Amino acid sequence: MSNRVAFITGASRGIGRATALRLCQSGFQIVVASPELENNELVAAEVRAAGGTAITLDFNLTSLDSIKQGVAAALKQFGKIDVLVNNAGITRDGLAVRMKPEDWQLVLQINLTGAFQTTQQALPGMMRERWGRIVNVASVVGQMGNAGQANYVTSKAGIIGLTKSLAQELASRNITVNAVAPGFIETDMTAKLSQEVRDRMMAAVPLKRFGQPEDVANAVNFLASDDAAYITGHVVNINGGMYM
Repeated sequence: MSNRVAFITGASRGIGRATALRLCQSGFQIVVASPELENNELVAAEVRAAGGTAITLDFNLTSLDSIKQGVAAALKQFGKIDVLVNNAGITRDGLAVRMKPEDWQLVLQINLTGAFQTTQQALPGMMRERWGRIVNVASVVGQMGNAGQANYVTSKAGIIGLTKSLAQELASRNITVNAVAPGFIETDMTAKLSQEVRDRMMAAVPLKRFGQPEDVANAVNFLASDDAAYITGHVVNINGGMYM
């Protein structure tokens, strides 16, 4: 198990960083893939300090060339990618009536199209190995909707549909495809929200606390493991009960 390789997009901070550190604990070699070069190096240093192996990639999900080059570089370094975590995501919130076309396109490109394109590049190797784990990071709002986030919600609902389709296509090759759907997790993305919004969200969470990136990373770690071999096409809700 210890020579397995995990490729994590958006691994420079938040859920991606926590996932890199958690998978490192499980013996995975880590590919830290994001356009935030300095943060990539910090995360890789944390992985190495924990006794793990890590490489960093300047990985831009708006560019198919960057995606192809990044996956190729990881394969050149490690020879394979066993686990792909499609975690990278952005928001460009606004009411639908006023949403700029570029804000729609960019969110869909990074959150959904980029995840598909990265998967497409990683699949041939997984299919040859006849072993693979793909874990897609969706969102609770992809299940329940959210005003002012038509682009983000659409991208995350799309991730859930992509997960289920790929699970059916790839099962015969012993590749499982699952998603995690985080609720309100304490990250840079949620730190920007006003206290009023935070209070309103907290009221909707039965566990009466916000999640930590580690809560999501633990679920990803399980889905990436041999313990989850008979789980595919599934969405794990990690939301404190805010959507059931």
